[in-house]
Amino acid sequence: MKLALYIAFHNKSSIDCCKEIIDIIPESEDLIIDSKLENELNNQKLSFFDSSRKIDFDVDFVFAVGGDGTILRCITYVKDSNIPILGINTGRLGFLTSIQKEKIKEALSLLIKKEFSIIERTIIKVNSNSSNNPFSEYPYALNEVTIQRKDTTSLLNISCQINDNYLTNYWSDGLIISTPTGSTGYSLSNGGSIVSPESNVILLNPIAPHNINMRSLVIPDNSKIKIDIEGSNNINLSLDSRMYSVNSSNQIEISKADFSVKTIKFADDNFYKRLREKLFWGQDMRNKNLKK
Repeated sequence: MKLALYIAFHNKSSIDCCKEIIDIIPESEDLIIDSKLENELNNQKLSFFDSSRKIDFDVDFVFAVGGDGTILRCITYVKDSNIPILGINTGRLGFLTSIQKEKIKEALSLLIKKEFSIIERTIIKVNSNSSNNPFSEYPYALNEVTIQRKDTTSLLNISCQINDNYLTNYWSDGLIISTPTGSTGYSLSNGGSIVSPESNVILLNPIAPHNINMRSLVIPDNSKIKIDIEGSNNINLSLDSRMYSVNSSNQIEISKADFSVKTIKFADDNFYKRLREKLFWGQDMRNKNLKK
């Protein structure tokens, strides 16, 4: 089994966790380590990889050590390789991570015994009619694509079509186009619905709409979304945590990508358990003695 150890943020908690993983992985397993850790690990026997380059397709699993932001950055390394990601939480919320750092030994044992399942998470793709797209190198997002105003306090006028059918003009600060995975992220903070990650849908959620009747909209994930921005020079377009400045005259098209990102899930973990533990659902004294 070949494992890749990925890290996005160079902080003490993540570095210490990586060192612990290196110590407990049996010598019989092949381990390659993110080169960002090379200065921290003075061991000539270790092998390193450059996470800014394409992943080796003979890797069986990628361990992403950090929080949700690490998972979002890890997909730019894994891309369309179909290599499963195991998120190990050393951050705060860790909604996308599979295990806490205290359970690394147990998780590794389950991986070796192949006692796990795979969740396939929808990826969305962004296209533009401009020949000079700043996001063209990797135009994909796991959580959401967000359109926001830039250098102005004026509302954006966002014209939206779905499958070439006119939907509406959003007069708002912006628009969030979210995957089911992203429904517990920025979209949730903006009042959007929570959607199970296996659902085949996309969410459209306006940011601070001037019309109070505007609400989050759930559409099938095979829909083609076309966005035109009227009356503004530039906008901020973000794909997960990557932000770009885009001319508002460019038409933006958003659709489901032709690949998914695979994450690892163990038997004692499920989406609804995470809602209770991460978002504190059920933290009510009346639920204390109820049958679980």
